[in-house]
Amino acid sequence: MEISEDMKRALTGFQVNEITESLVYAALAKREKDPGNREILESIAAEEKKHYEILSHYTGEMPKANFWKVKRYDWIASILGITFAIKLMEKNEGHAQQNYAQYTDYPELQKISEDEEKHEQELISLINEERLEYMGSVVLGLNDALVEFTGALAGFTLALSDSKLIALTGSITGIAAALSMASSEYLSTKSDGDSKHPVKAAIYTGIAYIFTVIALVTPFILVRNVLLALVIMLVIAVIIIALFNYYYSVARDESFKKRFSEMAILSFGVAALSFGIGYLLKVFTGIEA
Repeated sequence: MEISEDMKRALTGFQVNEITESLVYAALAKREKDPGNREILESIAAEEKKHYEILSHYTGEMPKANFWKVKRYDWIASILGITFAIKLMEKNEGHAQQNYAQYTDYPELQKISEDEEKHEQELISLINEERLEYMGSVVLGLNDALVEFTGALAGFTLALSDSKLIALTGSITGIAAALSMASSEYLSTKSDGDSKHPVKAAIYTGIAYIFTVIALVTPFILVRNVLLALVIMLVIAVIIIALFNYYYSVARDESFKKRFSEMAILSFGVAALSFGIGYLLKVFTGIEA
């Protein structure tokens, strides 16, 4: 089939994407335990391979897959879950759908474009992973720890003025708060009567809170200058907020900027307010740590 060199180059690139994504979906299917989900992934892998073969009729070539991309998504799935890996893949595949749609004079390419859209619809309701089912509990633990604990440590910084004492006080406060939040989540989940297991929900909330406490307290253990430790703690808080909200936005198809901004404003607003309260208490009480 005669096509221009520019079109051949473009379609060869599409071929590489198709065979690469076919291998990615096949690898993810091997990881999936649910038979229904596995069948869908295997079906999509087979269709992507079929697209690759259809494109070869136009290009006359059989290019190799990007095996680094296959390994990368397989690794991502092993760490962050199949749903996250699929959603990340689908973000890129959405562009492929538009790329095929431009070739209106080629029915086979239009059919591929329709297949890509169908893939997206199938994957929306594909996988029910435990880590996503309990995402609400993780959000509760992280949100509460970031908002409350950044504020508490900021207040302790001026009220106590000693990094080791701040770290000790913060650790005790953080652990107590984590246990309290886990208990509250257990009771809340149990009373709601939904599909989540109360003990698991409590564990997810507690672990998220404890992880955040450890990350935020560490600068005060390692750095003697309390103001420098406070700055490092706030930087770590921003990193945690960014990483978590990126994961959440991809897995749940929500806006990263909106969620990141909300959590960052809340955390830093409470931290600034607590810092000011700590200063005022120190001035008015005259207590020096």
